[in-house]
Amino acid sequence: MRSYLDFEKPVAELEAKADELRALEAKGDGYSLSEEIGKLDAKANQALKDIYAALTPWQKTLVARHPQRPHFKDYCATLISEFTPLAGDRAFGEDEAIVAGFGRFRGEPVCVVGQEKGDSTETRIRHNFGMPKPEGYRKAVRLVELADRFGLPVLSFVDTAGAYPGIEAEERGQAEAIARSTDAWLGLRTPSVALVIGEGGSGGAIAIAAASRVMMLEHAIYSVISPEGAASILWRDTARAQDAATGMKITAQDLLKFGIIDRIVTEPTGGAHRDRQAVIGRAGDAIAAALAEFAGNTPEQIVNRREDKFLAIGRNL
Repeated sequence: MRSYLDFEKPVAELEAKADELRALEAKGDGYSLSEEIGKLDAKANQALKDIYAALTPWQKTLVARHPQRPHFKDYCATLISEFTPLAGDRAFGEDEAIVAGFGRFRGEPVCVVGQEKGDSTETRIRHNFGMPKPEGYRKAVRLVELADRFGLPVLSFVDTAGAYPGIEAEERGQAEAIARSTDAWLGLRTPSVALVIGEGGSGGAIAIAAASRVMMLEHAIYSVISPEGAASILWRDTARAQDAATGMKITAQDLLKFGIIDRIVTEPTGGAHRDRQAVIGRAGDAIAAALAEFAGNTPEQIVNRREDKFLAIGRNL
């Protein structure tokens, strides 16, 4: 069953009518309804194009959080062969909000780090809704240090509302773990590519996204805080999240203009959940193109290019 967002109701109604006609036609009463079905499908497609051509920042936020949007595990299963996940930070324990390991991307060995939200009650609880604890970031650091030692590129897939804010996470040094993870990415002597596939929330996102090239899906969001959190701080009213989203400039289009990201990966009309394989394929092509930019670069050049990239943010506004 396809899940619709509130602003997609006109599309939902048209597609529901088309499905009803398909069910009638399937009964085999000898009537052909293909012409009527075709007209409804055309109207639904046009309505979808019109809606997604003028999404507000808040609507993009809802699309980025869509329950049927492909998650890290979907990208990993399609893009990474021979993937071998590694567990534990060698200090406290395992955190499944971050899944990390080694595999091959288009035949070449890589290190892969991704935030996984889960797609059922059981998996969401197991992955802590994609909100990592300190041990998750320390595991990521352990793996990228291995990648650095062996000269392997690092691919990271960002999809988190933010790092876990619980007391136990703070007791185990959440802020320090995020800082060290960010530092590890910035100091990598190998190429790194980060792709925001859904939500990129605060330090929880930047900890694995301080990469040589940072990309976002067309309807993903990337921000220092969630719209609800910003509204709570600014107006003490989470109902004003839409106002916060508009003012925060959290969309891929705004962030590309500001130089915070390097590329937007287009999504199918209606969002990534409408055609998972298409968007994953486009993501793979974008990652390959980004890695190709660093072919022949020395480790020192890779570090310097990444440093220059981040130091340049905000200077030309």
